[in-house]
Amino acid sequence: MANAGGDVLVAGVGMIPFTKPGQSAPYDQMGAEAIRLALKDAGIDYGLVEQAYAGYVFGASCAGQRTVYQAGMSGVPIVNVNNNCSTGSTALFLARQAIGSGAADCVLAVGFEQMNPGAIGAVFTDRVSPFEDFDRVCDELVDVELPLALRYFGGAGLAHMKKYGTTLEDFAKVRAKASRHAAKNPLSVFKNVMTEEEVLKSQVIWPGVMTRPMACPPTCGAAAAILVSADFAKKHNIKPQVNILAQAMTTDRPVALESRDMIELVGRDMAVRAAKAVYEQAGVGPEDIRVAELHDCFAHNEVITYESLGFCPEGGAQKFIADGDNTYGGKVVTNPSGGLLSKGHPLGATGLAQCYELTQQLRGAAGERQVEGVRHALQHNLGLGGACVVTLYEKVA
Repeated sequence: MANAGGDVLVAGVGMIPFTKPGQSAPYDQMGAEAIRLALKDAGIDYGLVEQAYAGYVFGASCAGQRTVYQAGMSGVPIVNVNNNCSTGSTALFLARQAIGSGAADCVLAVGFEQMNPGAIGAVFTDRVSPFEDFDRVCDELVDVELPLALRYFGGAGLAHMKKYGTTLEDFAKVRAKASRHAAKNPLSVFKNVMTEEEVLKSQVIWPGVMTRPMACPPTCGAAAAILVSADFAKKHNIKPQVNILAQAMTTDRPVALESRDMIELVGRDMAVRAAKAVYEQAGVGPEDIRVAELHDCFAHNEVITYESLGFCPEGGAQKFIADGDNTYGGKVVTNPSGGLLSKGHPLGATGLAQCYELTQQLRGAAGERQVEGVRHALQHNLGLGGACVVTLYEKVA
């Protein structure tokens, strides 16, 4: 257990361009390519990997083995991970734990998803849904006929509007910002810039609450990361520039169901606790963060998450947006990649795509998207049902 309690370094990252459903390679090919890119970035062969964690939501058992085997069949443990939309960061969480505990010195985390067009629906209809209790509360609070995710996050956005005076225009500003950032990301699925007015004039999904661009699209893609211990990096002459300084995973508490608040139902408490734990572990506060990748599955959730992560006070998101503090020139550049709204959201890959972006930012290798003066970077990845992972990265001097 040579590395127990030691640094966990991001030695390599890999990501393929995200695409619309029907336009991608099969899941195993996408995942394998991301793995090869991460290994190349780290400058090592697959034979040095001691464990692998493979994240995906829509796939058969051992799809992780099928994917990782394309990179190598060395007999090491391969663990398949499914934690809804936080799957990719859950794989990263497990890989970090393996290094931090001293169980391994070189671990692969990979996430991939081959999605179908349209809104996400139930796959299994012959057994109880994991969302049964959540659906019951949502049905009591939200009286609209829409697919599950739209009702949840649109309902949370509506609750924020009623409680704090947030407007549809605020959500449109967030969506327009995402498009401007994604236009500079060659790996994003959407690169067209939208104005606030164009977002507002788009197809209405929920009158007064949501237009179509405010919801992230189903996407296919893959991303991967190689994590190593400091001893491993020294032994193999790797000079990583990024350290995982702190990380926390949370799941729901009774407040999610008992508060009868849609904002809590979509994970506010999980995010607040995960962020607080990370800040306390690292001795770093939200005021120290200059760049963040957060879970903007809907523009509404990005707005809520500004407050959950402490970037602004509760109820202060509207001013945060109006002041331009969520983009270049402001306090925290949120989702320089374009986020889930424009970069895309292949569920299993999203958390590792966030890792890819923030690693490039801390390396100073993000090109036109580069945020200046970055020392710390924050990642927030949320899955309903539920799990939230918050990760704090640090630039290694």
